[in-house]
Amino acid sequence: MTSRVNTSFTLIPNQKYRRSSRRSSYFSNTFDSDSQPLSALGNFKALPLEIFQIILKYLSVKDISMLSMVSKTVSQHIINYISTSSGSKRLLLQDFHDLELPDREDTAILEHYRSLGLLFKRCTLLLPTKERLKYIHKILADVSCFKFNGCAAPLQCVGLLCYGIFLQTLTAGWDELECHRVYNFLCELTHLSRKMQTVVCSKPGSARKLELRIRLFCRNVLLDHWTHRSDSAFWLTRILKPWPMVNQARLLYIIFGPISPQDVVPREWLLENNARLLILSGNNICFTFMASKAVNGRTIELARLIVFLALVSEKELYCMDWAVKMMQKVCKVFSTPVERNNFLQSVANAFACAILEMLQSVMSGDGDDDDRSFMNLFHLVQAQASFHKEVLYLTMNVLPS
Repeated sequence: MTSRVNTSFTLIPNQKYRRSSRRSSYFSNTFDSDSQPLSALGNFKALPLEIFQIILKYLSVKDISMLSMVSKTVSQHIINYISTSSGSKRLLLQDFHDLELPDREDTAILEHYRSLGLLFKRCTLLLPTKERLKYIHKILADVSCFKFNGCAAPLQCVGLLCYGIFLQTLTAGWDELECHRVYNFLCELTHLSRKMQTVVCSKPGSARKLELRIRLFCRNVLLDHWTHRSDSAFWLTRILKPWPMVNQARLLYIIFGPISPQDVVPREWLLENNARLLILSGNNICFTFMASKAVNGRTIELARLIVFLALVSEKELYCMDWAVKMMQKVCKVFSTPVERNNFLQSVANAFACAILEMLQSVMSGDGDDDDRSFMNLFHLVQAQASFHKEVLYLTMNVLPS
């Protein structure tokens, strides 16, 4: 008969099986009295929200940016802090007119907005792109110098530069679809497409202030801050793609063309610059441009352009026979022998007029410009000689030795 075992006694484990005090301490720190996991706020849980926001005031923007990655809860508290009047005042610096326009992007306020872009990038990481943009716009909406027409003195303001650096940091690493959404969002916000349509469909210079605003917005916000050309090319493509080629050319001129020192508005290029751009654009574009002038009866303009193609070829040591062959190709666009003869006569006259203009500039004695004027005259005379030499080779069917 098997005896019953008394199970009423309490088994006391040997000392070596007891849990260490260290292990007990770990569990007591990891769980609260209700055995719930430690709050996502960590040690900040014990602080009132007001104290947490006071602590944020003493942290740099970079440190707040790092803190925002601790947890979703901390990130949300930081977002709430940014939305407060004190947080907004501290983070959205607006002394855009108190310093010289920077030659490099290393001034304190530009670095501040670069760090701020990283902070917003991290705080809004879990939001869809559309919601991120709406939130960021809501925060930045009160900064007037970030708006298309917000600043009364745009040439003395770095606001758009700061906005551009902020956006560059925010969108760095985003895929093309997301960046395309950013561009569309900016267009809707600023009515950029409608403003561009106004300037490309109006006479050059008739909307000078709008041309300047478009130039500053496109350059400072979208184009000038990228390290890699492929990034700049992406944004430039977004700007140009909706427009036909003639309007694309106009926009390129407005955005990148030389500016007047009086009103920083793009002014007409010197013919030498036009010729240089055409040469660099390649044979097809150069011929298409010149043939268009021939078809439209703009013979005198075309003749002067031939002169400056020859001048640039002389200065840059390009083969002069290229300029002669381009003239020969354009000459065939004219439909009658009379038109061709008039064109050739215009080219000869254009050489003579250009030399006289430069000679007059040399003789007028403009001080520091004397040497430059003389060298221009020297190169033009040399260009005329080389150009006519190639014409003689061509007409006499003689190959140069």
